[in-house]
Amino acid sequence: VQLVESGGGLVQAGGSLRLSCAASGRTFSSYTMGWFRQAPGKEREFVAAMSWSDDIYYVDSVKGRFALSRDNAKNTVYLQMNSLKPQDTAVYYCAADTGSYCSGYGCSQPFTYDYWGQGTQVTVSS
Repeated sequence: VQLVESGGGLVQAGGSLRLSCAASGRTFSSYTMGWFRQAPGKEREFVAAMSWSDDIYYVDSVKGRFALSRDNAKNTVYLQMNSLKPQDTAVYYCAADTGSYCSGYGCSQPFTYDYWGQGTQVTVSS
């Protein structure tokens, strides 16, 4: 499975960006798709995930601002990011869990995911 992210960039605080992650693979609809981010000097942090059963999870810091969706016909997952803050600045990574059928806490853990994209930079200026 290959994952290709796009949509990152530089935006002012309060602005919006939409990240996309295009995946290869014939059974995309069965994948749990997640987004993680990593800021300089910090550990990789869970942002959001949509499970194989279409349950959606968000880290508390993005609830109400970010929205995750997927288009199974296009093998693509989207992360709409609104009301961006400087603390959202990070490299954002898309990840796919192709076989563990995670739920809840499991979907927020990096070890659950077996494929990762190369990352896309999001910079929010104050």
